[in-house]
Formats: sequence, C-alpha cells, structure tokens
Amino acid sequence: MSDNAQLVSAGACLVIVGIITWAHRRKPESDLPLPPSPPTWRLGGHFLPRRHSSLTIAGWIAEYGPLITIRSKLEKIVIVGRYKAAVDIMENQGRITADRPRMIAAGEMFGGGMGIGFAHWGDRFRRMRRALHTHLQPRAAAAYQPLQMSHAKDTVLGILDDPHGDFQKHVITYAATTIMKIAYGKTSSTSATDSSVVEIRQFVKTISAVVRPGAYLVDSIPWLKYLPWYGRDLRQGFERTKKLNLGQLNRVREQMQSDVDIGPSFMRYILENRHLYSLSDTEMAFLGGSFFAAGSETTSTAICTVLMAAACFPEEQAQVQAELDAVIGRHRAPTFADQQSLPCLQAFISESLRWRPPLPTGALAHRTTQDIIWENYCIPAGTTIFANHWAISRDPDTYPEPDTFKSQRWIDEQGRLRDDFTFFPYGFGRRVCPGQHVAQRSVFINSLLIFWAFQLTLDLTKPLDDMGMMIGEKSDNPCAIKFKTRIPATELRLMMRNYPDGNA
Repeated sequence: MSDNAQLVSAGACLVIVGIITWAHRRKPESDLPLPPSPPTWRLGGHFLPRRHSSLTIAGWIAEYGPLITIRSKLEKIVIVGRYKAAVDIMENQGRITADRPRMIAAGEMFGGGMGIGFAHWGDRFRRMRRALHTHLQPRAAAAYQPLQMSHAKDTVLGILDDPHGDFQKHVITYAATTIMKIAYGKTSSTSATDSSVVEIRQFVKTISAVVRPGAYLVDSIPWLKYLPWYGRDLRQGFERTKKLNLGQLNRVREQMQSDVDIGPSFMRYILENRHLYSLSDTEMAFLGGSFFAAGSETTSTAICTVLMAAACFPEEQAQVQAELDAVIGRHRAPTFADQQSLPCLQAFISESLRWRPPLPTGALAHRTTQDIIWENYCIPAGTTIFANHWAISRDPDTYPEPDTFKSQRWIDEQGRLRDDFTFFPYGFGRRVCPGQHVAQRSVFINSLLIFWAFQLTLDLTKPLDDMGMMIGEKSDNPCAIKFKTRIPATELRLMMRNYPDGNA
C-alpha cells in the first residue's frame, strides 16, 4: 500500500475512533458550555496562518470574548485571551492547569520524552524542576549579577566597535555566553556563530514549528509513531540534540575528574547531587540543554525587543535617558545598585515586552486535570488550553489603548512602579519559566548600560518588521539600529574596561 493510501486509511480510522471517543467521553460535572467557538467549515478545524497567527486569535477574542474554543481536527482547544481570565485560570488555578497534553511529535519523537517542557505533571517533573530552582530562585539568581554585568559590558564594547552592524549578534553572544557559563561553567569565548549555539537556536526554531497544532498527523493518529518511515526528521532531530546535550554533560564530568578548578555550574551541581533527584545521564543532559536553549533564546529576544522599542519610539527613549542622566549622570557607569532608582527604565522594559511579547502564542500548551468553571463557561478536565500572550497584551480593560506604546501606564501617581497589574512574558502558574529571575536581570542590565551609553535610532535605509523579533515569528534582520555614543567613545571604552563585576 502506498504512503498516501495508508494516510487515507489512517484518516478514516481517525474519524471512526473520534466518533467513538466523542460518544463515550467523560462529561464534565457542570452543564455549562465550553467557551464560544468562531465558525469554521474546515474538516481539519480552524485555520491559523503560519505567521502572525496571534493576530487571528486576537481578532476572535475581540469578537467572541475572553475565552474561545477552537478545533484542531477532532480536538477542542481553549484559548485564554484576556488578563483577568489569565489570572483566574492560569495563575489562581495553577495546580489544575500545570499538566501538559500529550505531544507525540514534539515531546516524544523530537524530544525523546526527555524535555522538562513537555513533561507531564508528576514526580519526575517535580524532581527536574526542583533541580532547576536550586540555581534559579531569586536569591540564587542575584548571585549571577557580577557575571551578567561583566558580559553586558562586553555587549556595549561590541556595539561600540560596530555601531552600524547587526546588534542582534552582540545580544545573542551575551545570552549564549552568560547561560553557557551558568549551565556548564564554560568560560571560553562563546559567540552567536559557535556551532553549539547555532544548533541550539535551530532546535528552538524547530520546536516552535513542531508544537504548532496540526503540524504533524501523528498527534491525531498516535500509532503513526511506530511506523519506521514516519517522522524520520523528528527522530534524527532527537539524536542530534541528544548527542549535543550528552557532550556538554560529559565535558563537565571530565573536568570534574581533572585537577582543574572549573568553578560552579548547574551541571556540576546536578552531577554532584544526582542522588537527590534520581535523574539518569540522559535526563540530566536534556535538563541542562533545555535550560540553555530556553534561557538563551528568550533572553536575547527580550533584550532585542527592548532595543527595537527604543529606536521605534524616540520620545519614550528620551524619557528613560533623562532619568538616567538625573540619577546617574554620564561620569560613572550604572550598575544593579541603581535599579530601584530607575522606575522609568523598568516601566519601559515592561511596556516593550507587552508591546511585542517574546512568545506571542504563549509557548507550550497546558492541560486541565479538573473541570474549571469560569463565569458562564466550563473547561472540562483533559482540555488543552493556551494562554495567548499577544491577545492578553491587547486587553483594553487592563491596558487602555493597547496598540499604543505608553510606558507611563506602568507608573503610579507617585512616580513609582505600579504593583496592581503585570504582564506574563515568562509564562504562568507552576509552568512559569524557572529562569525568569535570571532573564529579568539580564534584560535590565543590558538595557541599562546600552541606554546610558548610546542613542538608538532606526536605520531608515533598511526594512523594519517590528513583529519579526518574536519567537515563532522571527524574520531575517527584522530591525536595523544605529547606535550613537552619548559619551565620548574613548571615555566610554575606558569606563567599560574598568567596569566592576558586581555592585556595592
């Protein structure tokens, strides 16, 4: 039988199984309906374009309400698209929404069942997450500030040497170097062009495509997984990633067995304390790989987004730099010690990540383990649920004039940062990114030093795709920025070379 004939037969079986499953599915305890669903006549379910799918979802949210239900083949998926609903469901009901749906293509075939991001809620997930939290909780994250300052200084020097070049490569180098040191203790020079960095960034790009609902038929027809001709690209991707991750783990292990003091790192800690977490070599290797991949990609995207926002909105940039001049001046370089005195800068960062969320679709899906009642709707147990960051960021009740860049929305009448609302660029509930505290500090210190050192303007001779920086939407060279020093170049270079690796 040909491949096409097999797929046709598989499709027929899917319909039959789907009807049986639908007829015998567990009914929710409540008689309330699912959230409303936009109409569609497609047998495969609702159509979402490959690029800017969040714009389509945001349009549906605006028309049908804070929650909507879409269909991918026979599966019904609930999407959360407003701030209050996200807090009520994803945060306050975090225990019920902490699970993941089964993702065969991404989690089992491409990820080999090893990635923490795809792990179901349970003992194994909690052990892996506890290991990460040891190094990434707020108190531990603060210990990395000297390292972050040192590499942020290098970002400034890189831009100073190449003010009209691709600023993204300097930011990617910062993120890769910093996370590589934290994850593996690697102190040798790491850049955006290193083979390991390129391969891991390709891994993130592939995952963004593979997790897309409907991307692979195996997620609807699970037995396709066992056909040797199906999904070769996924299996090959797993083997490449496994080799890369185990190579990093074994390098740390060999260094630990030598007489060289390699210093602390996440992987060294895990190897020394593996008895606390009962993780295999492969699990430890993939945990370190997930840490590096997620941390470096999200961090570099967030920093680049803030810089792009500064170039796109010069008046807002001017307000931040006026604050920097008033608090710091131009005769000393700022550090983390200045953070609490810079509410305008912190507001600008928050608004930038609301304006263009790093993960507009909300990254990976959640799965409910109990029925959730929200207003007049019921989300049954076992439902796949997404929180769409783009739609939430466009909630007019929480963020008036949501399409307008207004960093002042984050400042109260006393000139302090507001604490009555937030945004969720790093996820929700018990699935929030464990590296968020490290990432936030990286975004802050890079934004602080670059805004203090340079005036950022768009290069109008190059095209601008202000949505092309977001993960899952990335385009080649979406934004070109020119950097002009606000301090004489010789003086700036001297201050950066003498820049402290910590704060008082």
